[in-house]
Amino acid sequence: MTTVVVLAAPPVPECVPTLLPDADAERNCALYRAMLADVCDTIQHGEADLLINYADPDTVPDGVDPEESVRELLAAELSDPNSVRYELQAGSDDASRIGNAVTHLLDTEGIPTAAFARPSALFLRREHIGTTAMQLRTSDVVIGPSTDGRIAFAAFGTPVDFTDVFAPPAVETLTERARSADLTVSFLPTTPLWEQPSDRQTAVATLRARVRAGVLVPDRTATLVADWDLHALADS
Repeated sequence: MTTVVVLAAPPVPECVPTLLPDADAERNCALYRAMLADVCDTIQHGEADLLINYADPDTVPDGVDPEESVRELLAAELSDPNSVRYELQAGSDDASRIGNAVTHLLDTEGIPTAAFARPSALFLRREHIGTTAMQLRTSDVVIGPSTDGRIAFAAFGTPVDFTDVFAPPAVETLTERARSADLTVSFLPTTPLWEQPSDRQTAVATLRARVRAGVLVPDRTATLVADWDLHALADS
C-alpha cells in the first residue's frame, strides 16, 4: 500500500496561502480547509495510507498549534481519522520537506512505494491513486502533472535527488532527475491545482463544469463554490 505525504499548513486564517485575494481571511481559510479535507479524503478512499507533515511550530504565529489544528479539521471530516499518521516537517523548503519524508519512508522504513500530494490538488481522484499503484509495478516514478508545468501528485518506488526538484517547470525537473538516475517514469492525466489566485479561473470553471455534467467533484470545495456563487471570471 502506498503512503501519501501531504504537507499541510495550519488551516487557520493567518497561515493558509492566498487563494482568493479579494476575499476576507475567513473565506480564504474556509477554501483551504475544504481542499485539504477533500484531498485527504480522496487519499483514504484510494486505499492509501495518509501521512500528514505538519509545520514546525517555530515557523507559525504564536498561539497556533500546527499539528492540533490539522488534527481537529481531519477528525471532523474523514471517515477514518484515527488511521492518519502525523509527523513534523523536516527541511527548509517544500522540495526538501517532501524529499526527506519520501526518502525516509522508502529507505529507512522499507515502505515499498511512497507519494506526495499537494493540499491544493483538489481534482485528485481515488482512481488516480489506484492507477498509480498499477503503474508503480513497471515504473519507478509516477508523476501527476498540473497546469503551468507544476506537479499535483507524484509517487516513487525509488527516491530521486529532491534538491530543488520543484524548480520550474517542475514536471520537467522531476522527470530529468529520475531519468538521470536511470529510473523509469510514467504519467497520470493532467489535473488543475488551486494554490494561488491565478488558478481560480481554471479550477472554478472545471468544478462548475463537472457539477453540471453530474460527474465526480471534490464535494467540500464544490459546495463552497456553489454557496458563494463563484465563477471563473475574476470580476464575477
